[in-house]
Parts: sequence; C-alpha cells; structure tokens
Amino acid sequence: MKTPDLKGLTVATLLPYRDDFSIDWDDYARVLDYCVAPDGVTAVLVNGHAGEGGLLVAEERRQVIERTRVHIPNKPVLAGIIATSTVEAIAEARMAEEAGADCAVLFPPGPLGGGASATARAPVTYVRAVSEAIGIPVSLFQYPVTSGYGYSTETLCELAAIKGVIAVKEGSDTMLAYDENWRAVKKQSPHVAILASNYNWFLPQMAVGADGILSGLGSLAPHLFVELCQAGAAGDLAAMRAVNDRLYPIVRAIYGPAPLIDMHTRMKTGLKALGIIRNASPRLPMMPTEDAVAANIANVVAAALKAGDIRLS
Repeated sequence: MKTPDLKGLTVATLLPYRDDFSIDWDDYARVLDYCVAPDGVTAVLVNGHAGEGGLLVAEERRQVIERTRVHIPNKPVLAGIIATSTVEAIAEARMAEEAGADCAVLFPPGPLGGGASATARAPVTYVRAVSEAIGIPVSLFQYPVTSGYGYSTETLCELAAIKGVIAVKEGSDTMLAYDENWRAVKKQSPHVAILASNYNWFLPQMAVGADGILSGLGSLAPHLFVELCQAGAAGDLAAMRAVNDRLYPIVRAIYGPAPLIDMHTRMKTGLKALGIIRNASPRLPMMPTEDAVAANIANVVAAALKAGDIRLS
C-alpha cells in the first residue's frame, strides 16, 4: 500500500456550478490551477464539505476524482467519503480507489451522531471495515467535539492504531482537545499525520504541533497557508505570527458572520471576486452569500491581492 506524504498544505477544493447547477468543469480546472499548482501545496481533498460532496450524486463524485487525477497527476488526491452506512462507505471508498484517489477520508457516518462516536466500539468497527475493504490508506475526519460526532482522545488513538490509517484531519474546535489529541496520537502512532484544520485556530494549532494543514480556505488563499506551513515546520513563531496577521482579515471575512455553515459558499464568493469562477452559488439547501457579506469579502480579497498575499500567477 502506497502512503502519500501529507506534510504541508492539503487544499480542500471548492466546486463551481453553471447557472443550471451542473458542475462547471472549465471553472473547476481554473480552481485547480489556482490553488493546487503553487509550490508547497502537498495534496488536494475532493468531495469534502468544501466541495459539497454530500450534495453530489455518485457519478458526479466519481467524475470529480477522475478529472482531478488527470489535471494534477503528480500530487496525492484525497477523496471524502460521506456516507450513512458502512456498506455505503465501502462502496464509495472502492469507487474512489477505482477513480484514482490515493487516500479515502472517512467522515463520521450519520448514525454515530448523538454521542456514539464518544466511545470506540462503533467508530473502530466502521473504520476497520472500510480500511480492510480497499487497497488505499484512509484518513480520519475529526469533527468538533461539541457536534456529537467528534471522537474522544481515547477513541481517536484507537482509530489511529488501525492498519491503513495514515492521517487525522483535526477539527476538534477547541485547543484543549487539539493539544490532547496531538500529544496522545503522536505518542502512540507517530507515523499518523495530524493535519491542523479548524477555522480560527490555525496559528495555535500549528504552534502546538502539526504535520500540515488541511483546509477549504486553502482554495482561496493557498500562498498564505503554504507560508504558514513552512514557518511552522521551521519552528519560527515570529514568522507564523506575521503570516497569521496577513491571513486574519480573510479568516474573519469567511468565518466571522453567522451562520458558519456558509463558509464554503463565501470562499466561492472570494474566488468569483478574483475572476477565477463565474458563479459562486451553492446547491440547495445551501444558500448564496448575502450581499453585505459578499461585498466585504470582495474588499478583503482585493486588499489581499494588492498586498501580494493572494497571487493569481
């Protein structure tokens, strides 16, 4: 089993649509050229939350993987597996492998909500079943602990010890949980990459320790995230703070307004302001960005472009 190196920035890509909400493949190619091409971008995650994977039909998810694989043949492609049942997840993961994915990113299935993921029995059975059914490695998707889907530290350690698990997308949404998970997983399974990924916590997560970053916001500001990864790898706190100061206005423009669930649509709004995509609308039930929020995003993006923090070439 080939294990991709996930140190650095993994961009969770956004998926643009035409006016009829079919996938705009030409604009998607431009998204990949913009956010995956820069030096320092390690890998790409498709069919995740940022890519509205849960709103796509199975054939569309396959096409996203296949087209991404062809467009970026030399970087790992991670595929989100958002399923309700173990049987569905195995079928999705096998499809992802056949389509060219290098790693299956396992989101907690819906039935594990309500606290079932707080103990190890069901999650371990789920992850082991999917991992044993495919020939590519898997990554764990850690939800916020308050969501009812986030794994406890003890459960996360058991999951990380399963053969085939190579990474954790760490989105616990509290620094205490992140710190505990980083220490415990790295002590038990040092080969498992911990990828910082939590909205407002990029700097403190990297300061505690991280092997890389996995973020949808990397689709909008890849160069800044590459700089943050490089500063973190060098242990240069002053450089990390400097990058974070430049990233801060973008973070607040995307994650600041309520509801937070609109964050990925706001990222698409930023790409539209940059002229990379033509349509920023999501599929229902997600809603378009409100006018005032969109205007602020356009201003922030324009300022970042002028300052060189966002670069189109």
